[in-house]
Amino acid sequence: MTIFVSRRSALVMTAVLLASKSFAAAAPLKISTVGAGKIGRNLGGVWAKAGHPVMLSSRHPEELKDEVAAIGANARAGTVAEAIAFADVVLLAVPYSAMPGIAKDHAAALATKRLVFDATNPIAPRDGAIVEEVLQMGVGLYTAKLLPGAPIVRAFNAIGAARFSQGGRDAAGQPIGIPIAGDNAAALGLAGDLIRETGFEPVMVGGLAFGKYLRPGTPLAGEHAPVEIRRIAATLN
Repeated sequence: MTIFVSRRSALVMTAVLLASKSFAAAAPLKISTVGAGKIGRNLGGVWAKAGHPVMLSSRHPEELKDEVAAIGANARAGTVAEAIAFADVVLLAVPYSAMPGIAKDHAAALATKRLVFDATNPIAPRDGAIVEEVLQMGVGLYTAKLLPGAPIVRAFNAIGAARFSQGGRDAAGQPIGIPIAGDNAAALGLAGDLIRETGFEPVMVGGLAFGKYLRPGTPLAGEHAPVEIRRIAATLN
């Protein structure tokens, strides 16, 4: 069951979960990516190398042979329906214009998952008329409206996708933070574990209402140290 809380309450509720490694991701999790572009491929590859079975999905899974081969034995390809049925954790990494269709076909199934990562971004030249409505509500809340009951955590939204396969350290060897936003404490804890496996540091910035800042063009976009993410987030509301 999804628990909706204020940003302040969410920060308090998840501080302990994100401060230390929990046992949630100790056992392999079945992870699927809805979308097999750079975000899906790179993150799927990292999690597969960490020991998780991964399924990349698209409308044409037969075209993903090279991507699956590059990841290795823990990876396979499937349709979107197959991937969602397979997964404990789903990463949504598609153009936002695809989200209403995904919701129509798969909202009920996504509500049964342990975690749904929302790595989508509404981009007007690409996604068209839906963008104005999404931005007016805020992308985190709009995704929750499309997928009622799903344990959504917004993450991986505003760093170049190639970076996810390169580790979570900057040129000086310092950690790079991944700001995350969500309302479900268990999903946030699991998200933190999986983000650490990519080499980055999860930084809780608020509930899904705060997810409107986790996209390109906002102060939280780009690569920042965890302490800088917290400083920026404190100036936003």
